[in-house]
Amino acid sequence: MRIKPFLLILFALLWAIAAPAQELRVAAASDLRYAMQDIATHFEAETGSKLSISFGSSGNFYNQIQNGGPYDLYFSADIEYPRNLEAAGLILPGSLYEYATGKLVLWVPQNSPLNLEKGMDVLLDPRVKKIAIANPAHAPYGRAAISAMQAAKVYDRVQDKLVRGDNISQTAQFVQSGGADIGFIALSLALSPPMKSTGRFVEVPAATYPPIKQAAVILKTSKQQELAQRFLEYFRKPASAEILRQYGFVVPTEK
Repeated sequence: MRIKPFLLILFALLWAIAAPAQELRVAAASDLRYAMQDIATHFEAETGSKLSISFGSSGNFYNQIQNGGPYDLYFSADIEYPRNLEAAGLILPGSLYEYATGKLVLWVPQNSPLNLEKGMDVLLDPRVKKIAIANPAHAPYGRAAISAMQAAKVYDRVQDKLVRGDNISQTAQFVQSGGADIGFIALSLALSPPMKSTGRFVEVPAATYPPIKQAAVILKTSKQQELAQRFLEYFRKPASAEILRQYGFVVPTEK
């Protein structure tokens, strides 16, 4: 007995509804939290695929991946980690993509008495008891903060006041919650809705710290390599690049 065409279409639709959506597991640097969520929302709406995104420090994710961490894609705030994974043969060949350069800022709550117009000298204000930075052992923004303080010749005078967040998001939380008086955070977080309306910031001169070059890779162990390639390609689109710019990132096409 022949099955009528409309029944074939009905069966296909029922199968599509019943079939689980493909899910990508993404490890992403904390400075990408808001930009990545915006981009992922558009990608999911257009493709029907699902993204499971974990945010944290680039160095911690790097260690997890070396030990078999269950991710398909890795977006690092430090390009050296993806390069090391590439050298170790742990990524899909040719997938390394430098997607942006991050910027460092000094951030204080809106009601802080500190004068950010003083630039790095504000750290010497006697009212500053604690300065939040990301842990330089595994967060590039932490290393950038130390370089900037050394360039301004204030590091030796304030190093005892430093409190270290596990990642740049936790560092921002320290200042937001009053656990620190001022903090070095990512511009992308300073421009996010929760922080833009509650604080003030000043950019740290980019010449005073190494460029925070960021890159993504597809992991060789991924069972969703085709979908991972689609998402990485989506990240290259002008619309995605514009979202990154809105959060203060410098994208590769910019000079």
